[in-house]
Amino acid sequence: MRRYFEFAGRTSALLSSLLLVVLILFFVFPNLPIGGELLDAKSSYTFEDAVTSLEAYGAEGRTTYLWTSLLLDTLFPIVYVSFFAGLIYRFRFSDGTWWLAYIPVFAGVWDLIENIQISSMLVMYPNITETQVAWASGFTQVKHWLGTVYLAIALAVFLVTLTKTTFVRIRSRDQKL
Repeated sequence: MRRYFEFAGRTSALLSSLLLVVLILFFVFPNLPIGGELLDAKSSYTFEDAVTSLEAYGAEGRTTYLWTSLLLDTLFPIVYVSFFAGLIYRFRFSDGTWWLAYIPVFAGVWDLIENIQISSMLVMYPNITETQVAWASGFTQVKHWLGTVYLAIALAVFLVTLTKTTFVRIRSRDQKL
């Protein structure tokens, strides 16, 4: 897995995966013709919220959402995991912290399981249960929490590396004077 982190941390891989994350997150998902907000984009939802959303999508919207969930929302975790794992690995502040790149990987796997749960609700509608919705919503909540964690780690390792690099350059310049 460490070889994958090294690959994902290369400049070309980081830029490519960042571009795909931005395109999918800001241009594709918001423009899906499903007739409402994606369940997995909400921070959480109740049984009533899920039923209302699934009903609002209509048969065509549920089918579109299902295909999107199975295809595009399977690709999306791979893309964001690659970006954030690569970023965390590349800007780790010591060789002993490279394992932090596993956090987005765990989040991506969690996201895929959440997608399966939402897909099953889309297929089973209107015969979904409160327990099924509670599990799916719980996975959605944890997915969003994990996203906050790996985003904070990526920002922290980037800022620590930037600060260290800046201080090294200042020290180097001062020693030359």
